[in-house]
Amino acid sequence: MESKEEIRSARRLQRRNRTPEQIAAAGEALARHGVSWAKDVSGGSPATFTVYLGVAFEPPTLPLIEALHQEGHRILLPVCEPGRTMSWVEWTPETTFVRSSYAPIDEPEGERLTSAVAGADAAGIFMPATAVDGDGNRIGQGGGYYDRFLQGLKDSAQRPRTIAVTYDDDVLPSGAIPAEAFDQPVTEVLTPSGIVRLGR
Repeated sequence: MESKEEIRSARRLQRRNRTPEQIAAAGEALARHGVSWAKDVSGGSPATFTVYLGVAFEPPTLPLIEALHQEGHRILLPVCEPGRTMSWVEWTPETTFVRSSYAPIDEPEGERLTSAVAGADAAGIFMPATAVDGDGNRIGQGGGYYDRFLQGLKDSAQRPRTIAVTYDDDVLPSGAIPAEAFDQPVTEVLTPSGIVRLGR
């Protein structure tokens, strides 16, 4: 079995082969399917969702963020903090971004909420992934931020639904990704082709 780092490197290399047109089309499709998922999660009512800003060759999520906002949902975006923890900032169309001091991502400027508050408020969590296998094992960017965030919500009375965001070919067969004790598996994946529900 390949290591997580080997899989992560291979998926990143594959992503670099996409054209700007393919990336833009993926963003539109992710927004369409993501809004549908959010409607199911929220029962059609306005709700809070945590999302992230996909950059470079990641699946583009800005169209999803904008579409969720247009549907009346509240959007929280992550900010990396020391100790591989996260805080959250509410997104609006006027939100500005700066480069993170701790991770290779752009982060929103604004009042920060703790992960505990964000987790309690959120109906659903859209989370980054470079790959997910059929067992729900997920490879993120390597920092462990989301695994720690989800671990902190594990004992919550009402844990938000989670969905990983990937390209279609980032969904791998069962057993492809080595699982570690601290990993937080997912049961759903948002891809440009639609929602993939895994067998857990």
